[in-house]
Amino acid sequence: MSDRLFIFDTTLRDGEQVPGCQLNTVEKIQVAKALEALGVDIIEAGFPISSPGDFNSVIEISKAVTWPTICALTRAVQKDIEVAAEALQYAKRKRIHTGIGTSDPHIKHKFNSNREEIIERAVAAVKYARKFVDDVEFYAEDAGRTDNEYLVRVIEAVIKAGATVVNIPDTTGYCLPDEYGAKIKYLVDHVSNIDKAVISTHCHNDLGMATANTMSGVLNGARQVEVTINGIGERAGNTAMEEIVMILKSHHEIKIETNINTQKIYPVSRMVSSLMNMPVQPNKAIVGRNAFAHSSGIHQDGVLKNMETYEIINPRDVGIDDSSIVLTARSGRAALKHRLSVLGVELSQDKLDDIYEQFLKLADRKKDINDDDILVLAGANRSQNRRIKIEYLQVTSGVGVRSVASLGLNVAGEKFEAVASGNGPVDAAIKALKRIIDRQMTLKEFTIQAISKGSDDMGKVHMQVEYNDQMYYGFGANTDIIAASVEAYIDCINKFVK
Repeated sequence: MSDRLFIFDTTLRDGEQVPGCQLNTVEKIQVAKALEALGVDIIEAGFPISSPGDFNSVIEISKAVTWPTICALTRAVQKDIEVAAEALQYAKRKRIHTGIGTSDPHIKHKFNSNREEIIERAVAAVKYARKFVDDVEFYAEDAGRTDNEYLVRVIEAVIKAGATVVNIPDTTGYCLPDEYGAKIKYLVDHVSNIDKAVISTHCHNDLGMATANTMSGVLNGARQVEVTINGIGERAGNTAMEEIVMILKSHHEIKIETNINTQKIYPVSRMVSSLMNMPVQPNKAIVGRNAFAHSSGIHQDGVLKNMETYEIINPRDVGIDDSSIVLTARSGRAALKHRLSVLGVELSQDKLDDIYEQFLKLADRKKDINDDDILVLAGANRSQNRRIKIEYLQVTSGVGVRSVASLGLNVAGEKFEAVASGNGPVDAAIKALKRIIDRQMTLKEFTIQAISKGSDDMGKVHMQVEYNDQMYYGFGANTDIIAASVEAYIDCINKFVK
């Protein structure tokens, strides 16, 4: 039988301490509901005494969320605990999270106290919190740098006082994974009443070891992890929830399960990133845009043959539709052929070789090769054998004058010209085209976008035209958006004019 790991999410408390990432109450409720749908067991909703906004947010989140435990943070101070209890009054399941620093630097410099007095304050805080709620979590702040023998004394005392969860934070992110795991194991082996409480991890990422430390803690007996979405949090951040959950999901030999619906991970990650205005770094594990992207030709070829060659996680398991084959100068023909096939373009090997050479030249000049670039390359290749081609296009337009377009076409070797006016340069150009190609066509869709950024943008135009009750799709790209529009229309026509 698998063990159960409880997911304690502190995105709305520790995560929100990031400068510039503060949320209003409505936004916090939105995140809390998303966390509930994700399957988070405990939501740390705020630090009620810190501000009226935090107090109100805990109240409103308590009302909005149904089954997860709602947790409120306090110091080992009676007033803090009273305010937290008041904020939690509407929670269906409530927890007070109280604690105090236990490392020598904290005892000496932060509290100007001694070890015995700290234990007394810790016990008093837990006992007082138990007067308001049955579920009390105690945090031993800076436990990572706390002497293990003293930490045992503290944890034994607070469990005896009524703590149901004991949090062992690596507050400064200082511990090495082996060291942190050994600390958890030491508590399991030496705290006489440890069976009466759940051990929790709370690791910071100052040295980039938050996830490793958390996993080491779990493997040594911790059964609650305190995490945030995207790993956001104070300074360098907290342990990323998505990393812990997917480590356990990927390593089947670790018989520990969570309640998380992993397919909701990516959508929640995007929502938190957007609301907090905190972009996810591209190479972030699990949820970064490059997490399932392959640019090396060797990797791309392997993934196209079998995903498991270079992916240990199915992207769909975290809510991402598919892997991304990123086209760069290092990509091979297999990746280019695959992308063209996805875009509906099938080419002979000779044509593919020709486009591949053009692609490599473009990739050396351009950092990001997107679908539109590929379609431009394929379209340029295909246009060589198209029945209808543009010979010239000249448009006159301006403020207060009607736009006029002059168009010359080559239709199967025969030259045609037309002039038309319209409500704007694109309308005039399309009307001139219709005068030459005298067919009953209906424009159903017309979309203009920019491929690149800057005054010399490459513009793209997508069109859908109905002819004889059939829909035809066309694409055009040009630095002149009027020319791109005409090219897209001609692309549609070329597909039904034989």
